[in-house]
Amino acid sequence: MRNIIKTLFLSFTCIFSFAQNSKTEIFKKDSLIVIEKNQAKGFFNDYILFIPKGAQLNKKTFLLVEPNNTGKLSDDIEVHKQHAIDLASVSSVGNNISTELKIPLLVPIFPRPESKPLTYTHALDRDVMLETSTELLRLDLQLLAMINDSKNVLKTVHIEVEEKFFMSGFSASATFTNRFSFLHPDTIQAMAIGGFNGELMLPQNEINSCKLDYPIGTNDFEQLFKEKFNFESYKSIPQFIYMGQLDENDAVQFDDAYSKKERNSINDNIGRTVQKRYLECQKHYLNAKINATFKTYEKVGHWTTSEMNLEVIHFFLDQMKMNEK
Repeated sequence: MRNIIKTLFLSFTCIFSFAQNSKTEIFKKDSLIVIEKNQAKGFFNDYILFIPKGAQLNKKTFLLVEPNNTGKLSDDIEVHKQHAIDLASVSSVGNNISTELKIPLLVPIFPRPESKPLTYTHALDRDVMLETSTELLRLDLQLLAMINDSKNVLKTVHIEVEEKFFMSGFSASATFTNRFSFLHPDTIQAMAIGGFNGELMLPQNEINSCKLDYPIGTNDFEQLFKEKFNFESYKSIPQFIYMGQLDENDAVQFDDAYSKKERNSINDNIGRTVQKRYLECQKHYLNAKINATFKTYEKVGHWTTSEMNLEVIHFFLDQMKMNEK
C-alpha cells in the first residue's frame, strides 16, 4: 500500500511541469496532490486532488467530490490524512468512478477528533453545524471553498471543470453527502450515496406531528442556516440511492451519530431498523417527487460490490452524456 501511495503521490510542481511540457492531451499516470489548508481562502483543513491516468486536458469535464470517512476517532490528523489518501487513490467508490470516467476527484481531510466524540464531522451531524472552533467551523462551507480552490488548481494543469460537481459517498460519507445536498443543492450536478443506515434527511418539517430538526428534517433549517431550504433546487438533483439488503449497520442507535431526542424521533416515526427506515424514506422521497432512483442489492451487507460500483459509474456516465447534449 505504501509503495502504491508513493507511486501516485506527485508534488504540485511536478504535475504543473508535466502539464506545461507535455504534447499529449491526457495525463500519462495517476497523480495525487495534497493541497494545504488556506484560511484566507476559507478552508482550515487540507484536501486531496486525485487526477487519474487518461484524464483529458483542455476539455471541460466534471469534478467528483467524496467526503472522507476514517471510520474511527483520532486527534491525530495524520490518521485521517492517510485514510483520505487511501480513499482518493485506492479504496473507494469515488476512486472507481474517477478512474473509469477519467475525471478528477476531491477528498477533504476533515478531522474526527477523539477529544470531541459526539461531534461526528464525517457525517455532518448537528454538533458539527454548531461548532465554533476554527478547524471544525461549518465544514460544508469549507468544502465549498476547497472545491472553488481546486478549480483554479486544475486550470493550471489544463483541466477545466463544470461549475456544478458530482458527489459520491458510502456509509458516513453518504450521510455527509445527503445532508450537504440539502444545504447547497444548487451546486450539485448529480449524486450517488449508499450504506447510510437507512436514514435519509427528509425534505419536510414534521412527521406524525413530530417536528424534524436538522439533520432529520427541515423544521429549523432557516433558523440554523439563516436561509430557506431550496426545495425546488434540491428535488431536481439526479440521485442514485442504494443499499444492501442485508445491511444492518445502524449508526442511529449510537450517541456519536444522534442525540437521544433525534434517536427517539427516528425510531418512533421512521423506523427502528435500517431496512424499515430505508423503505420509509423511499416513500417520502417519491411522494415529494425527488429525482431519485433507489436500488437494493440482494445478499449484500454494509459493503460495496463490483456490480454496485459499476451501476454508480454508469449513473454518472449517463449524467455526463446528458450534459453534452
